[in-house]
Amino acid sequence: SAATLSPEPPAQPIGRLSGLRVVCIDNEPAVLQGMQALLSGWGCSVITAHGSDDALEQLRKGIQPPDIILADYHLDDGTGTGAIAALRAASREQIPAIIITADHSAEVLREVRLKGHALLRKPLKAAALRALMHQLTLRRAVAAE
Repeated sequence: SAATLSPEPPAQPIGRLSGLRVVCIDNEPAVLQGMQALLSGWGCSVITAHGSDDALEQLRKGIQPPDIILADYHLDDGTGTGAIAALRAASREQIPAIIITADHSAEVLREVRLKGHALLRKPLKAAALRALMHQLTLRRAVAAE
C-alpha cells in the first residue's frame, strides 16, 4: 500500500529528471543553447531543434521517442503546437508537452489549452520548468507501471 512507501527526501528534486529524453524546439539558437545547458545540468539528454522538420529529422535518426517536448509557440515554420502534433504522430505516442511562450494573447492560451499542453511563460523560470517537467513525466512513469 502507499502508506508503506517511505517519503522521498525533498532535497534532490533534480534527480527525478536525470535520464529524461527531452526535445527542445525553438527558432532562436541562443534559447536552444540556454535550454541545452539548463537541462543537461539536470541530467537530461537533450535534443534541440529549430522547428518541427528539424525535430522529426532527429527522431528519424533512430533516437527513441522523447519523454517530454518543450516547444516555443512561435516557430519559423508554424507553431509549437503543430510541432508537438507532428512528433506525436511520428512516434505514435502522446508525449507530454510544454509550450513556452512570450505571447500572452487569448488565442494562444486557448489553443494550448484546447490541445491539452502545459504552458509556461517567457522569461522562463527554471524552478517552474523543473516542477512542471517532474509533474508531467512522473504521471507518465506511474501510468507505465
